[in-house]
Amino acid sequence: MKIDLKNLPNNPGCYLFKNKNKEILYIGKAKNLKKRVSSYFQKKNLDTKTIFLVSHIETLDFIVTDNEVEALILENNLIKKHKPKYNIDLKDSKRYAYIEITNEDYPRIVIARNNEGKGTYFGPFTSGISRDHILYTLKKTFRLRTCKRFPKRACLRHSIGLCDAPCVNLISKIDYDKKISAIKMILSGKTKELITRLKKQMKIASKNENYEKAIEYRNQIDSLINLSEKQKMERGKKYNEDIINYTIKKDQVYLMLFNIDRGTIINKQEFIFKKSQEFFSEFLLQYYSSNNIPGEIIIPEKIEEIFKEYLENIKKSKVKINIPKRGEKKELLKLVKKNIELTFFSNSEKLEELQKQINLEDTPHIIECFDISHLGGTNLVGSMVQFRNAIPYKTNYRKFKIRSFKGIDDTRAMAEVVFRRYSHLKEINGTMPDLIVIDGGRGQLNYALKELKKLNLKIPIISLAKRLEEVFTPEKSESIIINKKSSALKLLQNLRDEAHRFAINYNKLLRSRELLNN
Repeated sequence: MKIDLKNLPNNPGCYLFKNKNKEILYIGKAKNLKKRVSSYFQKKNLDTKTIFLVSHIETLDFIVTDNEVEALILENNLIKKHKPKYNIDLKDSKRYAYIEITNEDYPRIVIARNNEGKGTYFGPFTSGISRDHILYTLKKTFRLRTCKRFPKRACLRHSIGLCDAPCVNLISKIDYDKKISAIKMILSGKTKELITRLKKQMKIASKNENYEKAIEYRNQIDSLINLSEKQKMERGKKYNEDIINYTIKKDQVYLMLFNIDRGTIINKQEFIFKKSQEFFSEFLLQYYSSNNIPGEIIIPEKIEEIFKEYLENIKKSKVKINIPKRGEKKELLKLVKKNIELTFFSNSEKLEELQKQINLEDTPHIIECFDISHLGGTNLVGSMVQFRNAIPYKTNYRKFKIRSFKGIDDTRAMAEVVFRRYSHLKEINGTMPDLIVIDGGRGQLNYALKELKKLNLKIPIISLAKRLEEVFTPEKSESIIINKKSSALKLLQNLRDEAHRFAINYNKLLRSRELLNN
């Protein structure tokens, strides 16, 4: 470590911890840079995440500001830009996603879980319903392609008027690009300008007696007016209160936020992230930089007064921060806490039983299960399902088309999908599971384990063989037989059956596409 704490200033500002490769590990703000940074190296009772952070710090950079509010704004901007490994990541929220215009000759518009690819991104959209409605309307209105690869002939979507079929050159590249430009205007908030332009084009088409084109423009205008009205309504929603509470278990923060409108709960959001020294203030900073700020925020603990000033600067009006000690609002905090327990820990007995049966060190709150499937020796595919606290978490389901070889080899296929899943998670610093379950016997388990070792990952992994419902682990040569009535075995069977169902559905989808294209 090459940090000279003595020469740090006593001014407010932001500090940036870096590793030996000069990569930014953590960004924080401070009222007094010297005192705040020094605390990392003087405190003894640090949480696990902070201990790991400190062990990797080699150098420090800092930026002095005139006051705390400026430091807070700077911290938020720097975190968004650099996405440091040890700052909290809110992508675990199932409502947090982008719309991507893909980087292709004939682009598609799709949902993206992050904005780190080569496409053009818009968002994030905190409302999944609003995002999906926009996506559906744009695809239908502008008749864009949705297929990942061009089929040999126009598909069913073209036959029912939902695609202009660039695959068989029924629309020119120039005309298709015009539609993409229009979509970019809409997603950038320029719907009004686009409607004005389309009205002019509709009049010209009608004047030239190109009535088919005029009708197309009219339909686009109608769709955009409806979409614009819906977006106005979404933006117009103002929540009276936000109620936030959390629970910490084994260095993991389980946080829930209720939006209250005129005394009625109208929305609930869930977040899971690793605990750090200032996780709560960091959460508030990240969340409210991208979401509506209500008139009152009810929280379980005191925060720095500077956050209130920061929120009021964004909102341009007063914000009340309430830490109730008794009464109705205290009861609402308890209600949020109760929901956290029921949402995240209601199946704790099943998980603790599974932990005991397969001798895990920690309770497996996040479990991912893999299956390989083929029908009649064709279309070899893989699937992965994720359960959180013993409940299916479908947002994080994944499907895989086998790429590395042709033919049927379940063990090689299992190795491929396991490597692809966890090399990607490692690359984006995603949340790793507490347990991996492989559908199969010792062979599939060994192949999957080799891929984890290649990635230097130490994640507990087991396999479940269907014939006798045996559980295989890397540590034991003999299989584990769990009582058939055990809730632990039933949980594993649910995981395996769900992964199998998901794989079969993907297989059927691929086969139906082949039949349509032949």
